[in-house]
Amino acid sequence: MGQLKNEELDIQRLTAGDVTAFNRLYERYHKAVHGNILKLVKAPETAKEVLQDVFLALWQNRFKFEGKDSVAGWLFVVSYNKSLKVLRQKLNESVAYVAEYAIEPVDDSDNIAADEERYLLQMDLLDEAVAVLPARKKEVFTLCRYEGRSKEDVAKMLGISPQSVTDYLKQSNAAIKEYVGQHYPKYAHSMLGFFFFMIS
Repeated sequence: MGQLKNEELDIQRLTAGDVTAFNRLYERYHKAVHGNILKLVKAPETAKEVLQDVFLALWQNRFKFEGKDSVAGWLFVVSYNKSLKVLRQKLNESVAYVAEYAIEPVDDSDNIAADEERYLLQMDLLDEAVAVLPARKKEVFTLCRYEGRSKEDVAKMLGISPQSVTDYLKQSNAAIKEYVGQHYPKYAHSMLGFFFFMIS
């Protein structure tokens, strides 16, 4: 409860441009965010660059947060999307001279608004689905996915077995996917890759 209150205060201070609050949020989440990025891009140097880009985006968008917004969820979603963008760009470069596989290059200037809209949609859907999870599953999901803690650490913190943590994660991932499929069927297909990112 205390950590949640501290986070709300840090978010409030972040929106006011408090660099110290930003640094605290960075320290709290950068390892988990880096781990998520590395799972997708597979290259440590690229992962570091994307990590910097994600936290730069957090600072640039600080005024959009409200006290009860989830920075962890925002970082999770944005790191996924920015990682995908890097992979798309690398794919474009690798097939640039193969006509039959030609892909139009990504124009960042044209896609900023679309990217932001996608981030917000995915954040909203994820937050809504996580909010209706049973308390223990929500706790396990948050600690493992948002905070990047290992299953062993979470098991010790909650006094349960690592296998129980694994089971809770699988059940949470299935419940989130089912929730989106039932309540927002037209977005379920577009979020398939996002679900894979959550469970990998």
